[in-house]
Amino acid sequence: MTEIAGLVLPFFGLIFLGYLTARLVDHPGEAMGWLNTFIVYLALPALFFKLVSRTPVEELTRAEFILTSVGATYVVFALIFSVGLFLRRNTVAEATIQGFAAAYGNIGYMGPGLALLALGEAAAVPVALIFCFENAAHFTVAPAMMATTGGRKERPAVLVLGIVRRIALHPFILSTLAGVVAAFLAVQPPVPVQRLIDYLAQAAAPCALFAMGVTLALRPIKRIPVEIGYIVPMKLILHPIMMYVALSLGGGYDPVWVQTAVLLASLPTATNVFVIAHQYHVWQERASATILITTLLSVATVTGLLFLIRSGALPADLFP
Repeated sequence: MTEIAGLVLPFFGLIFLGYLTARLVDHPGEAMGWLNTFIVYLALPALFFKLVSRTPVEELTRAEFILTSVGATYVVFALIFSVGLFLRRNTVAEATIQGFAAAYGNIGYMGPGLALLALGEAAAVPVALIFCFENAAHFTVAPAMMATTGGRKERPAVLVLGIVRRIALHPFILSTLAGVVAAFLAVQPPVPVQRLIDYLAQAAAPCALFAMGVTLALRPIKRIPVEIGYIVPMKLILHPIMMYVALSLGGGYDPVWVQTAVLLASLPTATNVFVIAHQYHVWQERASATILITTLLSVATVTGLLFLIRSGALPADLFP
């Protein structure tokens, strides 16, 4: 357990330091802009490129892994969406944000750092694949669902073009594709460029976690939504369980790939859920509360999952 604490405490400690700093130091929220720009456009893309470019190209084309992992996530989305729409009698827009709150984990800011720290560089490729294809799905589903509601009314051609542009030009996806090309051609950047990439990659996790803590502090809980009662256990407990069962049913995956997918599924709600809610002016305060509560509770749930992984209590295949 000491080893697990050594992994988790520095990781969540960075989030706490960001939160504490934001509470003690009086800076406007806009002051986070350049740090977020550095993380999104430079540090994390450098990390994805570095790790993917060094991976054998045959490992980058596991379509069955991609379909299974993204499929499990969208089963979670569909369940919570249905609860919100049919049982809670929410609007389609509200149910959509609730579905994302349960299915859209913090796989961008928290995922790479924690997976690589806990599972090593072998986790790099499944992290990159899950991130790219899940976000491509999220970038597609969110505007498509909102287009059916009272949200932004856009012509179908404009909507489709916006979705394609957002996916194709996302820095994480572009850097991963560049890494795939480098892996396919078996080329590496010149030494000075590689050193620059290394410096940027090393800054990715600490900067992203600190920024996440600041973001949470700037969005205090004003009220706890009733939906928290089923969204939180779905996100932190049932989502990783469903991911584990789905990959076990598929079978034949490297243990690190299974552990990585389950670990990413266990992460708290992504801050992007608030961004989507804010963009469409729906369920904003409650999305913010969900992010903060799942992040706080994930200290315990993620620690427990890492203990199961590191102790060998979580076999790679539930149905050998």
